[in-house]
Amino acid sequence: MQATDILMEEHRVIERVLASLETAANRLSAGQIVPMDFFFKAADFIKNFADGCHHKKEEGVLFVALEVNGMPRDMGPVGMIIGEHEEGRRLTRAMRESAERVQAGDTAALSQVIQNALDYAALLREHIQKEDHILFPMADHVIPVEQHQQLIADFNRIEHEDEIHEKYLRVADELAKVVTA
Repeated sequence: MQATDILMEEHRVIERVLASLETAANRLSAGQIVPMDFFFKAADFIKNFADGCHHKKEEGVLFVALEVNGMPRDMGPVGMIIGEHEEGRRLTRAMRESAERVQAGDTAALSQVIQNALDYAALLREHIQKEDHILFPMADHVIPVEQHQQLIADFNRIEHEDEIHEKYLRVADELAKVVTA
């Protein structure tokens, strides 16, 4: 197993949440009721799993290994991916803030909840494709095989720092249940 295989498995979990988020946003757009708690929980998942665990593995471990092995961090594919991580953080904050405004009675902010949720999902779907089909194959080629075991050990350390990994796998299931009920 290579370190990138772990990241791709996590992409499948993130894609499940993206599907739930898109369904919830589309339901809101169609005038159906979706509790704002769904969007708070989705933002929490994004912040703590997608960003706090998954992107931490990428930025703090994989990208460091790529840089050590000659791939620049601040330009090219890695620089582009880091920029998309930042845009994802911005959209997540905006989704949470607009959901807070809706919960406080500002129904005009519903359109912002919808737009931020859909923009985030679209960004991440494209982002995941770039990583799975361009960056990760490059990483597998650039990073020597013998370094992958250390990357995996570092990934495991991140997963178990705050026990967030397993918790947020359950949250992904909970979000899917809300939109399929």
